[in-house]
Parts: sequence; C-alpha cells; structure tokens
Amino acid sequence: MTLQECYAAMGGDYEGVLGRMRSEKMIQKFVLKFLNDGSYDLLLQSMKEENYEEAFRAAHTIKGVCQNLGFDRLYQSSSQLSEALRNGFTPEAPALAEQVGTDYQQTTEVIRTFQEGLAG
Repeated sequence: MTLQECYAAMGGDYEGVLGRMRSEKMIQKFVLKFLNDGSYDLLLQSMKEENYEEAFRAAHTIKGVCQNLGFDRLYQSSSQLSEALRNGFTPEAPALAEQVGTDYQQTTEVIRTFQEGLAG
C-alpha cells in the first residue's frame, strides 16, 4: 500500500497535505506518529468519567491533528464532537463520540496496514 492509497482508504486528503508538507517522507513520519497519540484514549476515558471539559480538549486535539494531516473523515467527526462538547455535555455528544470511535478505528487500521507494508 502506498501512502496515497493509505489516504484514499481512510478518507483523507493526500494532495492537500502534500501541498502543505511538501515531502512524502515528512507526511509518512507524522502519519506513523499518529498511532502513538494518546488523545483518543483520553477522549474515551474522559467520556466514561463524564469529564466533558477534558473530553472537549481531547476531541479538539484530535480535530487539530487530523486537520493538519488531512485525515478528513476523522477531522469531520472530531470537529462535530468538539463543538458539541465546547460548553459541556450535550445530548448528541455520545453518538458523536461513537462516530469518532468508528472513524478513529478505521483510520488507525489503515495506518497499521500501511506500516506493515513498510516493514515487509
């Protein structure tokens, strides 16, 4: 799997991020680093603990990272969740958090597949 195919599979904007970072090697570095970002785990824990201020920060961080890396699908869902949590709990927040989870899992699975291809 190429990096461009990785972006296509995750619903990302490869051309946009290439235009910003100007180097496929640089993009690859940050895409792989995404797997070690703890923001999603923090989001899950914060939602479970009903700490919506911390959940907002985690969703906002995910949104920013995804915007910078061109992970459009995950950016969209984390942006919606971030806005829903901006002023605390809202009734739509749990469903939006579930969508972020779905998009996050898909994104990380695709990145891991890409990573395995580099090793093999």
